[in-house]
Amino acid sequence: MNPARGHDPETPEAPVREETPPNRLIHEKSPYLLQHAHNPVDWYPWGEEAFSRAREEGRPIFLSIGYSACHWCHVMEEESFADPQVAKLLNDVFVCIKVDREERPDIDQIYMAAAHVLTGAGGWPLTIFMTPDKKPFFAASYIPKESRYGMTGLLDLIPRISKVWQSQRRDLDAAGDQVLNALRNAAQTPAAESDLTEATLDEAYETFFRAFDGENGGFGDAPKFPTPHNLVFLLRYGYRTGKPPAYRMVEKTLHSMRRGGIFDHIGYGFHRYSTDAEWFVPHFEKMLYDQALLVMAYSEAYLATGREEFARTARETIAYVLREMTDPAGGFYSAEDADSEGEEGKFYLWTKDEILKVLGEGDGERFSRIFGVTEPGNYREQPGGMKTGKNILRLRRPLVSWAHEFSTTEEDLAWFVEGARQRLFAARERRVRPAKDDKILTDWNALMIAALAKAARAFDDPGYLAAAEKATAFVLKNLRGPDGRLLHRYRNGEAGLAATLDDYAFMLWALIEVYQASFSPGHLATATELSRDLIAHYQDHERGGFYFTPDDADAPVRQKPIYDGAIPSGNSVAMQSLFALGRVTANLEFEEIADRMKFTFADTVRKAPTAHAQFLAGFEFMLGPNFEVIVTGPTDGEDTTAMVRAIRSHYNPDVLVIFRPSEEESPEITEISRFTRDIVMIEEKATAYVCTNYACDIPTTDIDEMLRLMGSRERSPEPIV
Repeated sequence: MNPARGHDPETPEAPVREETPPNRLIHEKSPYLLQHAHNPVDWYPWGEEAFSRAREEGRPIFLSIGYSACHWCHVMEEESFADPQVAKLLNDVFVCIKVDREERPDIDQIYMAAAHVLTGAGGWPLTIFMTPDKKPFFAASYIPKESRYGMTGLLDLIPRISKVWQSQRRDLDAAGDQVLNALRNAAQTPAAESDLTEATLDEAYETFFRAFDGENGGFGDAPKFPTPHNLVFLLRYGYRTGKPPAYRMVEKTLHSMRRGGIFDHIGYGFHRYSTDAEWFVPHFEKMLYDQALLVMAYSEAYLATGREEFARTARETIAYVLREMTDPAGGFYSAEDADSEGEEGKFYLWTKDEILKVLGEGDGERFSRIFGVTEPGNYREQPGGMKTGKNILRLRRPLVSWAHEFSTTEEDLAWFVEGARQRLFAARERRVRPAKDDKILTDWNALMIAALAKAARAFDDPGYLAAAEKATAFVLKNLRGPDGRLLHRYRNGEAGLAATLDDYAFMLWALIEVYQASFSPGHLATATELSRDLIAHYQDHERGGFYFTPDDADAPVRQKPIYDGAIPSGNSVAMQSLFALGRVTANLEFEEIADRMKFTFADTVRKAPTAHAQFLAGFEFMLGPNFEVIVTGPTDGEDTTAMVRAIRSHYNPDVLVIFRPSEEESPEITEISRFTRDIVMIEEKATAYVCTNYACDIPTTDIDEMLRLMGSRERSPEPIV
């Protein structure tokens, strides 16, 4: 398998094969599982029914984990799981279980970690052979039907495994015990010898600096992933230290991604990642979490630098999500496929003739020059392969450079490009669209809610806040059980599956961000309720930190993840969110739990700081100085609005704002944040109390004085090299 193409997307719901009767997956909600519902493989969903049968019949388990935006999952399904010969072998030897990793991240995390223990590597589709007691003894990713290119195929592998299972079952059981014990030991997080210091922040910065690709942006070589939480850490580190390279690394990376092929220049939004170092050739799937995290990074970068390109990119990405990824009831869908009509990227690629046909000869030639469209094409289906005549759109040079070449102004050229984009968008809409994974996940929705709330503040856009609040209401209405605890997945009117740490941690983050944008105290009250559930069911009360699964989960191992992957660590987000919630509600218990987490994971973070950028961003916030700014004044007063806008227009990531409306004698916020009870206006003007560590400066009605007390700085962007 080509590693650069190992996580391509697939069509969520494959065409039904009428000749094959449905298996048990036909009753599932996951689009990925439904794709396999007409396989001749006797699939079970994860559950006790499958394990009971395996124990009764003395069979091993064949566990296959994938997701609906995974090209090689699609290949393995068509090549092997739909093949009667392979299916018969699987059904004769194993009890077969199919899992959607996005629906069951708890299962995926355990067995991906097991794959790393067994093989030193992982990837999707993930294939695990294990005992009926869930002990893994073999792991692989994609396995072909027949042996080739040094890879053993299923037709050869399954008979071998069957023989070993019959003759060496006790050894396999012991090997599985060793793997699970290794995972349990990894979750123990022994007490650190010392707390973290600013030196760890410095080390992370230096490591990023050494890995930075000064020519293309990003870190390291191909493939390149956006990993926006790394960029947010660098922004905050740059703000704290004043070191210009921290900002420049972020600016160069965001600038390069926006102009590269990883960005959809016609319909907006970002593809999953780039297979090359130049952000040029993407894997074409679009994931909700990427859009959310990149909106956050571009919004923060705009506030930090004032660069309009960053604001425009955040807005365009939001436009894509609201247009294509939003359920009418307010929740957000999970992903869009890369494949359409059986071809990866077909929806997004253009021949030059297609461009000329839509735009006409003159406009088409100009657009083609700007976006690198050529007759031979710039897209190869395989690295080093033949050109296909198809093109990925990318902007190699800024528009100001092209404007000089075409003897026009940058503004006029921007109007031309936008007009051409709209015509191409309309033409592209007539193509067969990639399939959509329309399940709604609590954790990914929470990330998008937080992103919209941040953007609402950064760009003073009430529409973004309205979308964030509608999605928040959707999650709280549809993804909480009768006991008030969160659930993980919603689709077709049905919610289910126990929430994970990420669901709780990201929802706390979202509620705090929505409060910061709306000043509706109910969001803080709900965050406090969810925090109680998180602490009661997920906390490691002995060693600190939170397990990924609740105390009543059916899982062979409870893990305590802290490293960042495509999305930031739930423990890191929980730490910062509990600290922030503790500050705005004066709840010392939340602060103490967060502070203990900082110590719990200190040794792990010190060993590999750049793998824990979200944790370090939270640590930087907790390290301080951080500020709570209490603003009181008439809710719709001009001076109140001006004061709040002044705070929001400056990049100050260490500030939390609390609003106490002056027209109410006992507003709701005084019950949630009791220290606001005695906050009053001065001289009938909107007034700010700037506080740190529960000590407040003399209140002020002067905006400039307020900003000075907060330590806010003016933007001073330097040219991007």
